[in-house]
Amino acid sequence: MVKRLYIIICMLLVFVGSNAQTANQLIREGNKLFSSKNYAQAEILYHKAIDKDGSNAIANYNLGRCLQAQKKNEEAKKLYDNTAKLEKDPVRLSSSYNNLGTIFQDEQNYEKAIEAYKSALRSNPNHKNARYNLELCKRKLKQQQNQQSSDKNKSDKEKKKKQPQNQNQNKNNQKNNQKNKQPKDNQGMSKDNAEQLLNAVKQQEKETQERLSKVMRQPSDKKLDKNW
Repeated sequence: MVKRLYIIICMLLVFVGSNAQTANQLIREGNKLFSSKNYAQAEILYHKAIDKDGSNAIANYNLGRCLQAQKKNEEAKKLYDNTAKLEKDPVRLSSSYNNLGTIFQDEQNYEKAIEAYKSALRSNPNHKNARYNLELCKRKLKQQQNQQSSDKNKSDKEKKKKQPQNQNQNKNNQKNNQKNKQPKDNQGMSKDNAEQLLNAVKQQEKETQERLSKVMRQPSDKKLDKNW
């Protein structure tokens, strides 16, 4: 009877002790699991830490990092947003924005990625990964916009080709007159502006290349910041 009572008391102490864990203790245990890539179990502990202390910025950040490791990016975004509202330390705040930027970058949402990296650098101007990725995303966004513009022009041309050709003779004559005039106008504009446009494009490309080359010389890449 005494032995059984002793066992019951021990079990109660273990149960109470586990419930008495602080948010920081749960975070530390979660970090160990995260380091061993046991993300599912780490996620559970980070959730428990937030249940105990919803204003704990580190718990929110680490949970976001854990969710991102499991490709649960939509949930991770919400956690990084929560962290941005809670975190007071500029270095940790910068890490949250940087990791948020990597999600948008992977989604090829370069505009939002750029904003996230800018926020990271406002919090911590020395964040090398954020600076590298900011320049890279600016370049990618420009390429994306150029491609979209090219696709639109191609689509417009295809639509024009599909327009009905059985219009009356007067309209055909007007179109023919316009077509005959247009090459001359275009040729005139081309002669006047081609060199200036080409020089402007070359100069812009040169500045972009120099800015990107300067940043890329730094030993940095698209890495996620560590757990805290």
